[in-house]
Amino acid sequence: MLLFSYFFSRSVMHKKYNCSPWVDTPALLNHFYNTDRRMGVGGIKKTMSIVVQKYGGTSVGSVERIQHVARRVVQAREAGHDCVVVVSAMGKSTDKLVDMAKEICPYPDEREMDMLLTTGEQVSIALLTMALHQLGHKAVSMTGWQAGILTEPVHGSARIKKINPEPVLNELKQGKIVVVAGFQGWTEDRQITTLGRGGSDTTAVALAASLNAERCEIYTDVTGVYTADPRIVPQARKLKSISYDEMLELANLGAGVLHPRAVETAKNHDVKLVVCSSFVDEPGTKVEEESNMEQGLVVSGVAHDKDIAKITVTKMPNRVGTLSKLFTTLAENHINVDIIIQSTYVADTTNISFSVSGNDLKKTLEVLENNKDKLSYEEVLHEDGLAKVSIVGAGMISNPGVAARMFHELSEADVPIHMVSTSEIKVSCVIPAGKTEEAVNALHTAFGLNAEDQAVVHGS
Repeated sequence: MLLFSYFFSRSVMHKKYNCSPWVDTPALLNHFYNTDRRMGVGGIKKTMSIVVQKYGGTSVGSVERIQHVARRVVQAREAGHDCVVVVSAMGKSTDKLVDMAKEICPYPDEREMDMLLTTGEQVSIALLTMALHQLGHKAVSMTGWQAGILTEPVHGSARIKKINPEPVLNELKQGKIVVVAGFQGWTEDRQITTLGRGGSDTTAVALAASLNAERCEIYTDVTGVYTADPRIVPQARKLKSISYDEMLELANLGAGVLHPRAVETAKNHDVKLVVCSSFVDEPGTKVEEESNMEQGLVVSGVAHDKDIAKITVTKMPNRVGTLSKLFTTLAENHINVDIIIQSTYVADTTNISFSVSGNDLKKTLEVLENNKDKLSYEEVLHEDGLAKVSIVGAGMISNPGVAARMFHELSEADVPIHMVSTSEIKVSCVIPAGKTEEAVNALHTAFGLNAEDQAVVHGS
């Protein structure tokens, strides 16, 4: 009877309190946690909602900037919030660690790279926690694994499987600000993993979901989400809001302001997400289910990725199952494929071209070589030094001719197109990397996205 009562109660509570699937009982724990925290003397309620803040590498790039971040966190704390802060490694420290590793070994072991790179965030969390102590606030730092973040067993680009919120909730209940290392977790057999570059965004949003936080604030060196990267398009326009779907497309296509998995997680778990600047007090950009952004814009943004490679697998058998065999093999080796083109020159063979991240080129070539007999191809050709430019906008669904106009503008700018991919709300073209900035600026102007004032990038 007691066993039945436990499972029945847990089932009801999960439905009532909308528990996250990442953990057994995060929302349930959070409900009782917040109930306890909200009760003051004599039962008077005190609002102590959880806010998750994330600060990128530029925001914590020096001791002075870390102290500035600490003051921002204290403001949120003194406004009545319980604060969980996720930070990246300081400045360009991750790049420096990568460079040092490659001086020793051109292609370092992935496990050892994870061991190395996770140290960057540990420096940041310790220094920020010390800064909070200096301001008179209780705080504690946690690595990803100390914060209960469990990932799949993949080095370099692991996905979060689940989060145990109890370690963080226990510290919050003691009145502490919790500072968590972004970008990292560990596996069931206690192997340290990283979530891929930009993975601190995902850490923050996943924690916000598991803790049922009021919102997740992503602080960066720009004041929000722009219609293009303001570093290369000075007239880029800041958006007041953008839909999850549009932001997900932009992030996947190279917009560096948010990690794609972070946007996906926010959408799937209805996390209130705001992107704003850590350097100035200015309203940021809301990422939400339905955006009320500027009316009349067919295209809401132009994204780019300067590190693309094209691979062509020649004379594969032209029969049912060939595509499945090829891309299943790549997927099993955790290689993400983007644009795919199939062309048939003779009846019994076919050529298949696809694009991958430049970082995955060497690994992809190795996987194809190791599976040559299984895949039955003749030759593998590859081309690097490519980039991808993309236009994104929900307005494209009901406006024909957008792709044609994009091709026309690139032609006018003398930008050759190597590959094309489309969906309902985006068009992407693979082009020479040296033409990226020219192409992005041409498209941004052509689709009426230029603002009157120049965008400001802080902390560069």
